[in-house]
Amino acid sequence: MSSPFSTLQKILPQHGLSRLAGHLASSESPWLKNLLIEQFARIYKVQLDEAERPHIEDYRSFNDFFTRGLRPEARPLPDDPNVIVCPADGAISQAGVLRDDQLVQAKGHTYSLASLAGELGQGFENGSFCTVYLSPKDYHRVHLPA
Repeated sequence: MSSPFSTLQKILPQHGLSRLAGHLASSESPWLKNLLIEQFARIYKVQLDEAERPHIEDYRSFNDFFTRGLRPEARPLPDDPNVIVCPADGAISQAGVLRDDQLVQAKGHTYSLASLAGELGQGFENGSFCTVYLSPKDYHRVHLPA
């Protein structure tokens, strides 16, 4: 049985829906962006106390909030240089070995290392990889330790 939301997604024009979502997310109207941020933070239990700007009123738009920065002390780095740290919040969704420069990512699709990492991927052929899934509540900046 489909939910009302998924039924709406099937009957509405996808490009129009995408443009509408983009328009709403980039809106700087205080009442609209504050409402969107407040509801999103409540539904997904976003930890605003970790953000550089912990008050929803301090964001220009939902997009600005979605790519929020963290306070420096929110993710302290270990002093031990031999400790591996994750480059992003989230959960490991894929891990494995590259076959030449190919890796299996989301939903069984194969991608080339070059298409995902560009020049930074050079020299990692036949190495290992892991993919970190960012849920809606996660901090959405990725730090590449290379």
